[in-house]
Amino acid sequence: MSTSSSGRVRHEEKLTIYLSSAELVEIERLRLGLRAEHGIGVDRGRLIREAMALVVADFAESGPDSDIVRRLSAP
Repeated sequence: MSTSSSGRVRHEEKLTIYLSSAELVEIERLRLGLRAEHGIGVDRGRLIREAMALVVADFAESGPDSDIVRRLSAP
């Protein structure tokens, strides 16, 4: 990854995901809430990468007791 003069990081790989309209609205609400309530301006890509980092760290720390295992195991 390289950094441009704007501070943005160029990513080498791409992943496409499909979301429902409701899921996309929730992501936008979160993004706008971060800006309005905390002064954190973030794009959707960064938001998703940070969310993934949280999931990976929780799984590494908690394994079978992690949120992702619990959510994916639920009927």
